Amino acid sequence: MSALTSLESWIAVLQVLAAVAVIVLVLLQQGKGADMGASFGSGSAGSIFGAAGAANFFSRMTKWAAIVFFACTLLLAYINGQGLTNNASTTTDTGVMQGYVAPKAESTEVPVAPVNNDAANTQVPAPVDNNATNTQAPATK
Repeated sequence: MSALTSLESWIAVLQVLAAVAVIVLVLLQQGKGADMGASFGSGSAGSIFGAAGAANFFSRMTKWAAIVFFACTLLLAYINGQGLTNNASTTTDTGVMQGYVAPKAESTEVPVAPVNNDAANTQVPAPVDNNATNTQAPATK
């Protein structure tokens, strides 16, 4: 196991831990609209969406956990996207169609419909509308 693969593993573990921390910290925080009902008649009319300036412990920790999560995400994307692993050809030469061989067609000719010489002499009758009530042609001016 190379050092870079080990580093990728540690970054991935740190990313998962940061994601779990963000989820837990967001769920532990009190919603900003919790005192919204109080603003419509029971006093604090100036704080509809909570205090703007003060940041508590949970909001600061959420910010840092999100920063760690996004940093790990960008670092893993950079490592895997630039081919910084030991075998660079495996990261650039792989794909869902790698190694696919198209089946060979038996014939490249397009089939032709048979020609019916009697069809040119055959007359097709006009469609008959049995439900028509007015059989006269419309009057012209």
